[in-house]
Amino acid sequence: MKDTFRIKLEQLSRRLVEVESLLSDPTVTNDMNRFRALSRERSDIDPISQLFTQFQGRENDIVEAQAMLSEPEMKEFATDEIAGAKTDLERIEKELTLALLPKDPADDRNIFLEIRAGTGGDESALFSGDLLRMYTRYAERQRWQVEIVSSSESELGGYREVIARIVGQGAYSKMKFESGTHRVQRVPVTEAQGRIHTSACTVAILPEADPVKDITINPSDLRIDTFRASGAGGQHINKTDSAVRIVHVPTGVVVECQDGRSQHQNKARAMEVLASRLLERERAAAHAKEAGLRKSLVGSGDRSERIRTYNYPQGRITDHRINLTLYKIDAITEGDMDELIGALAAEHQADLLASLGEDN
Repeated sequence: MKDTFRIKLEQLSRRLVEVESLLSDPTVTNDMNRFRALSRERSDIDPISQLFTQFQGRENDIVEAQAMLSEPEMKEFATDEIAGAKTDLERIEKELTLALLPKDPADDRNIFLEIRAGTGGDESALFSGDLLRMYTRYAERQRWQVEIVSSSESELGGYREVIARIVGQGAYSKMKFESGTHRVQRVPVTEAQGRIHTSACTVAILPEADPVKDITINPSDLRIDTFRASGAGGQHINKTDSAVRIVHVPTGVVVECQDGRSQHQNKARAMEVLASRLLERERAAAHAKEAGLRKSLVGSGDRSERIRTYNYPQGRITDHRINLTLYKIDAITEGDMDELIGALAAEHQADLLASLGEDN
């Protein structure tokens, strides 16, 4: 184990002792915000400290076994013990390395999923609907909740634009690699001569912002308009100005919401989407500055990048960031995305490990 790595672990072990002492301090237990923060820190550090204790224990076992090598009757036992301990040390060090990888603070958050039709006209809108179905099916497998926040349907089906809120533990950690341009190659239902067309949609995955901790929005920076909602919804939605459009003047970010039953509900949901978009702008800027846009762009949210192609005639899906091709398009588009999402997460983890090695 490298000295710099061991120093980090020793520092964490000392910090754990300090945190546990603070958690028993009456002045801390009376301050619920501080108590919760320290409790979270303890839950993060404790598993790492336990692994490090195991590592040190096996190091001591090697030292003791080496002392027995000079005794003929103990030599075989000592040799086996040293070999087993070295295997354990290698395994534990890998676990410690993974445990020390930097964590995205947004990983456990709910998300806003935004899908927009791009090139391809009606076929692109239909593909937007297919993508929404795919993500909805995947969310159901994860036992997450999905609610449509805003939608603009096309005449032939699908969506010109749709925004959904997905609520579930770890939603952002699994879905964050979906941001980017998704391309489809297939024969559209509107194509009479059977020619394959290429269309595209953009997907954005935004972690839900905490309105208190993450983003401060100055009301004077907002222009809020109300208008009559369009589309399905019954008499109420067609006769009242319940739809809301919010423009964040400094950035030009525009959010519309009309799927709620009231103007108040639409305004509240639009503000949530606005906060998440502004938070993502800040996160993207910080990511670009600190990481220099990692070579794989996994999770970067670069919407100009073609990240994936769905080729229906060949039954394949190709993720261009990691050069992965899977011939199971029907299963994936029905929500069986674990293999695809797992491969993206593994690549991201490998990238972080390489970065950690460079730092050390």
